[in-house]
This record gives sequence, structure tokens and C-alpha cells, in this order.
Amino acid sequence: MKDRWTSVSPDADGKQEQQFQDWVSGKDIAFADGQCETAYRERAALIKDAIQLRTPPARIPICPSPGFFPVEHAGLTLYDAMYDYEQLDRAWKGFYEEFEPDGYFGPSIVVPGRVMDILDFKLYQWPGHGVSKERPYQFVEGEYMKEGEYQEFIDDPTGFFIRVYFPRIFGALKGLEKLPSMPPPAEIITIAGGVFPFTDPLLQKAMLDLMAAGSAAAKWLDKVRAINRAVQARGFPLFSGGVSKAPFDFIGDSLRGTAGIMTDMYQHPDELLEGCERIVPLMVRRGSSSAKANKHFLVFMPLHKGADGFMSDRHFRTFYWPTLRKVIIGLINEGCVPLLFAEGGYNSRLEVISDVPKGKTVWWFEDTDMGRAKETVGKVACLAGNVPLSLLFAGTTDEVEGYCIDLIRKAGKDGGFILSTSAGMTGSKPANVKAMIDCAKKRGILQSW
Repeated sequence: MKDRWTSVSPDADGKQEQQFQDWVSGKDIAFADGQCETAYRERAALIKDAIQLRTPPARIPICPSPGFFPVEHAGLTLYDAMYDYEQLDRAWKGFYEEFEPDGYFGPSIVVPGRVMDILDFKLYQWPGHGVSKERPYQFVEGEYMKEGEYQEFIDDPTGFFIRVYFPRIFGALKGLEKLPSMPPPAEIITIAGGVFPFTDPLLQKAMLDLMAAGSAAAKWLDKVRAINRAVQARGFPLFSGGVSKAPFDFIGDSLRGTAGIMTDMYQHPDELLEGCERIVPLMVRRGSSSAKANKHFLVFMPLHKGADGFMSDRHFRTFYWPTLRKVIIGLINEGCVPLLFAEGGYNSRLEVISDVPKGKTVWWFEDTDMGRAKETVGKVACLAGNVPLSLLFAGTTDEVEGYCIDLIRKAGKDGGFILSTSAGMTGSKPANVKAMIDCAKKRGILQSW
């Protein structure tokens, strides 16, 4: 088990390269025409070369994170896009047809409102449900796993999620508290007693609500997949397909809450460390399975609580990095490429996070010194980022272009860099978005400098 999470397997290179080749070739994509097919392969090759640190690159690729910008630019509210999938279709396709970046981010960030309505989701507020129809989602901070429940979680994570956690974050699933414990009955005389709990009306209602939510989710997923196929067919390669998290963030974001996990580092360090270890295989499985389902190797990992100032360097090295690194290695061994979005500043973490296999990860920085990043983690990993949203929102096109040129010079030297936004570009000026994308295409050819 130790080697599985701490060292790269001998067949990892072959797995990754095969997925790269399938992706660059556009295998299984029904391209609109030959020109779109050529454009797709050229864009995908740019991204592949950047990730694998090939030098010199033909050009620095531009892959901005759209956030809710496509919805805004189409004159819609987020509520419109969450409940009317034809509107979502029009907005998302329209953005890529107009702005033509190199990488395609699917519309899965615009979640299906009907599913959350059915389940009575408590962990977030969303347009029309806790916030106005014009506003984005709002996370509801709380302790959804109590201080004294670590051992129950450690002993049986799946059982804890189903019988304890889900009833707390989904109002419609209160009945799952009645779900019988596993293992299931194994002898004939225990069968009747084992299934008797399913007569409980609350448990039956929870099952019916899950079925209804599943049907609603299928309608949304059908539309998202159709949009993905259509945009890729026009020549835009999907930029990521999977999603996972750092174990510390999983516990700190959604289980213990920020205040809870901060005190746990001092009051329950052993339980926290063991809990993070128990999360590692779940996060590897989540990332690799979601990537495979979308036939893509990049696994997006938003890093929420490892930034400068959130914890000391000692705590980062003790609680955050060891299990995050195990998830990274686990995903690499599955042929995936972890796409690590380092939210906030990571200037004090750069040396630590450089301990990754060369050419197998992407570090996407929000507010980190990209010159220092290039000299440290940039020696072993592709860098991405970090055009500020404040600049895209309030700056001029000349200021945007100047920033991008400077960023390409700092982080794009010798390749290994993807120009992107510091986060989803909700609220940006369309002219500034265009200036950023055009700058990469015109000034991202390093040989001409």
C-alpha cells in the first residue's frame, strides 16, 4: 500500500502517453469539418507540449477558466442557465465560437438547480434558493461531522457518508439514517431482519427522492454531454475531465468546517492525520473514475486551505502536503495528470510542492509570484495562471495585454506554461477577455522574441 501512493509505477508513463495520444488525435470526435479537426489537433498539441515541458513550444496555449462569464455574456442570469438547459447550450457554445481559446472547459460548473431542489441541499445556497437569481452560489460553512465522530468516519467512511453525512446536508435524505449497517445478511435466517428497515416511510421517501434526483440529473447530463460534443467538434479540445481534492480540504471544507479543522490540528492531530489517510484512496478513485467517464486525463483539484497564511509551514508539511502528494502519485499511476489549482498565494510552499514527478502535473496559480514559481516548481511541472480577475474586470485592454506579455516572459520562458486566468472570469469585460486571448496567440510565440 505504501509504494502504491508514494512512488510512480513502472507503467505510468505508458498509460499517460496513450491517453495523450488518444486525446490529441481527437479519437471518437465527429468533427464539423477538416478545418475544425486540424484546429483541434493543433490546440491539443500545444497543451500536451506545455504539460510535458517540451521546448521550445510552437506557442504558449491560452486556456482561461470561463466561470459564469459565458452566461453573463449571453445576457442570462445564472438561474436561467441552471434551470433552462437550452439557454445554457446557447450561452456556452456562443462563448467558444466568439472568443476561440485553446482549451475548452465544459459547463458542468453550472449545476442543475432541479436536482438540488429535490434533495433540499443544505451545503450551498444557489440562485433562487437562498440568494437572488442574479448571484452565484454561496457555501454554507458548518460542522457537518462532529468533533467526536472521527473514529466512526475512520472505521467506515462509506457508511458514515451515507447514514450520517448525507442526512445532514440533504434535507430530503433524512431517512438514510434508518439504512441498516453493513455487512449485509449472510445467512438465510437473517434476511428478513436485514431488509425490514426498508419498511420505514422516511427511508422509502429518501430512496424515491434519490430516484427523482437521478432522473433530473440525467436530463442535465445529457445536455452537458451534447454541448461538450458540439464544442469539441468545432475544434476545441476539452481541458479537463476529472475532479478530486486534497484530503485535508475534503475534511476541512465539507466535514469539519474551517474552524473545526483548525482546532483539530491542535486538539485532535492523530485523528485528523488518520482521517486524511483514509481519504487518499477515495480521492484517487474519485479523480480517476471521473476522468475515465469523460475520456480525459486531466484531473482538476482546487486547493482551498493550503495557501500562505492559512497554516504554518510546519503544519503544511505535516497535515496538508503528505496526503495531497499521495493523491497526486495515485492519479499519475492511473495515467492521469493532476491539475492543481492553488487558490490564494503559494509563495511559501513552492519548494515543498516541487517534490512531484517531472512533466506529469500542472500547477495553476491564482496569486503566486510566477517568476519564483518558474525557478522552483516550474522545473518539474507545467505552470498555469494567473491573469487577475480585478484586471479583467476593471483594467483596460492595453493593461491586460501588458500584463500578459510580462507573464509570458516570466513563466513561459522555454515553455511549460499555459496562460490562464487567476480563477473563473465571472464579471470580466468582454474586450479584456478578447485582449488576453489575442495576446497569447500573437505574443506567445517565444522564438519571435
